[in-house]
Amino acid sequence: MSGASFGVFVDANILVYSEDGCDPVKQKAAIAWLSLLWQRGIGRVSTQVLNEFYVISTRKIKPPMPAGDARAEVRRYELWQPWQIDHATVESAWAVESRYGLHYWDSLVVAAAQHMGCRYLLSEDMAHEQHYGDVQVINPFKASVELLELTQ
Repeated sequence: MSGASFGVFVDANILVYSEDGCDPVKQKAAIAWLSLLWQRGIGRVSTQVLNEFYVISTRKIKPPMPAGDARAEVRRYELWQPWQIDHATVESAWAVESRYGLHYWDSLVVAAAQHMGCRYLLSEDMAHEQHYGDVQVINPFKASVELLELTQ
């Protein structure tokens, strides 16, 4: 594990792309980013993200992931000590929603990343390089993993 001083929050869609082979280019990029986060010990998620990953991967992608495999992945990401969505996080999400006009679910993701002290949020659902307070969105399909090399 690395002694990095910042975390990189990962949205559910990136976890899904790492398992879904329907877009091999995005799958390869998602795997590269996640591998680097694992190597450095800087990956972060929330319980919301893990729940979304489970539902999408077992019900919405074609072919769906076997439930046992998806559960194993969720258990694996538990090592990142997922942020528990509590009332303080909901309050922060409402503030993000009001200030930036994000959808509530995306606001919860941003709020969790903020509470965890993350510098970056990997997501395809929000504008690339957009800042939400101290958290910057990185679309892993528009930025290379070398970005993290430059920030060390």
